[in-house]
Amino acid sequence: MNSNSRPLDSLEIFIDRCLGKKIALPLIEAGANVHLHDDYFDQNVEDQEWLTDVGKRGWLVLTKDQWIRRRPLERDSLLNAKLKVFCFMSGSTPFSEMADIFAKALPTIRKIADNTPPPFIAGIYKDASVRVIFTGT
Repeated sequence: MNSNSRPLDSLEIFIDRCLGKKIALPLIEAGANVHLHDDYFDQNVEDQEWLTDVGKRGWLVLTKDQWIRRRPLERDSLLNAKLKVFCFMSGSTPFSEMADIFAKALPTIRKIADNTPPPFIAGIYKDASVRVIFTGT
């Protein structure tokens, strides 16, 4: 079965605390399995802790934290956890608009997740395009 014929409900997506619940509903409606930061971790947990745990679970990460690849502890954690991270590249976009963009980008997210060896960070843009911007390989 190729990535285009696999159902979106096989996508396991972890939503970083900086995005929260508002992002979840359109993704759930589009068929993804969504896991919220606050359902698994305290608000003040260090990023490297949740990055490591999410990596062990094999979930994709959605965030708007563009600096995650530039802070050594977080970058090393996502590299070591072999994470597939998708980062919204315009953090000032309203959450409702961002949620719709994420939902529209899901097929491309699926394709990149299926065809790009981890670890990587892909940027999601306002036009719902997605491209890999950082690889740890």
